[in-house]
Amino acid sequence: MRDPIVLAIVMVWLPLCFGRPFAGLLLFSWLAYMRPQDLCWGFVRDLRLSLVVAVVMIAGWYANERGRRAFTQWDFRTRGMVLLGLLVTVSYAFAFKHDEYTNKYYFEFLKILVIALFTAGQVDSPQRFKIMAWTVALSLGFFGVKGGLFGVLAGGRPILRGPGGMLEDNNDFALALVMNVPLLWYLGIGDGRQWVRRATQVGVGLTVITVVLTHSRGAFLALSLTALWIAWRSGHLPRALGGLLVLALLFPVVAPQGVLDRLATIGDTKESSANARLTAWATALQMIEDNPVLGVGLRNFQSSYRRYSVVPLGEEATTYVAHNSYLQIWAEGGTLAFVAYLLLIGSVFAMCRRVFRIGVVRPDLAWAGNYARMMEATSVGFAVGAFFLNRGHFDLWYHWLALATALLGVTRASFRSAPAASAAAAPAAAAVEVRWRPLLATVGPSVGAPRWARRS
Repeated sequence: MRDPIVLAIVMVWLPLCFGRPFAGLLLFSWLAYMRPQDLCWGFVRDLRLSLVVAVVMIAGWYANERGRRAFTQWDFRTRGMVLLGLLVTVSYAFAFKHDEYTNKYYFEFLKILVIALFTAGQVDSPQRFKIMAWTVALSLGFFGVKGGLFGVLAGGRPILRGPGGMLEDNNDFALALVMNVPLLWYLGIGDGRQWVRRATQVGVGLTVITVVLTHSRGAFLALSLTALWIAWRSGHLPRALGGLLVLALLFPVVAPQGVLDRLATIGDTKESSANARLTAWATALQMIEDNPVLGVGLRNFQSSYRRYSVVPLGEEATTYVAHNSYLQIWAEGGTLAFVAYLLLIGSVFAMCRRVFRIGVVRPDLAWAGNYARMMEATSVGFAVGAFFLNRGHFDLWYHWLALATALLGVTRASFRSAPAASAAAAPAAAAVEVRWRPLLATVGPSVGAPRWARRS
């Protein structure tokens, strides 16, 4: 019954996607991160539902919103994504290998960029930002809660794969859940309702269990650094560190032995997986040295591995991916693409600092400061996890870049729309809350951020 239910939901929602493209963006995000099609067993698994939704919502924007709402908000991040896309395209055009595999991922990357740019244009109000953030958080949270519950009931059985798509590999799945921990945490804090806060805290706990059970060491390190970052930014550092210390002491007692054995290999360069990762990094540096400008081309790393390997390989020997997103971008796209990628990551932290400062001087915009802390912690999780995982073209990260642009735009627009004097007089607690509106009203037409608010 799952197949007809999922198909019926999408088909019923499609007309709304055309009339109100933001509704299509929510549906697209649900399909991308909760992956309901991969929870089915029949024909729906092979349908390109996301592509259909994307075409319909963009056509709906062209028919109904063009001239009234820009396709995207242009700022440093959106321009940087376009630049990165152009650099990857040039690199790929001169790549040694073009086949069905590389073509598939090249067009997938272009789709990711288009959806990210479209997101920056559609999320032009605090209400839309909140709904989009909750959509992503609940979609990924479904698997965090489900995996945590099943893991506890099954006595710590490992999770060997994710739901599907770009979340199919257990390492990629774990990284997405690490990025989702700050979403659940800060959205629960910012909601203002006690039961929502408690529910998100439970979701965070179960998601942490799921991440641990994936046995992904890179994700575990990213989770640890993310937790420390949230503690540092909490304003209650001694208490937060005390809580983390208690959890650290309990972890060896309650964690399955398989998890402990896996984590014990962190730093062991003689362990086979770690050794393969170090060899892949050295091979990536060799590719960079020989192809500093254009790289070897998108998804050409593994096919070029044998040629550049620092360890002699036979014809039947196993080749590897980069196991490092930064080296992946650099080796495949060239130095300019690598620099653009680093600047995009750094720009999120700069944006978060700017938005948080606005929230400090304007108590009625404290909600924006809370969102800035959320995006900052999520970016820490990605930046650390990306050092160990091959996720240079992770769709969730580019979606996150678009939401960074959106947050800066809506914060600036809110700053200009309310006079400072009246904002200062308003009770801070009432102003922090961004209340939900009925979905159909919220996804309808709204005034976009002014041009100056779209500057980085």
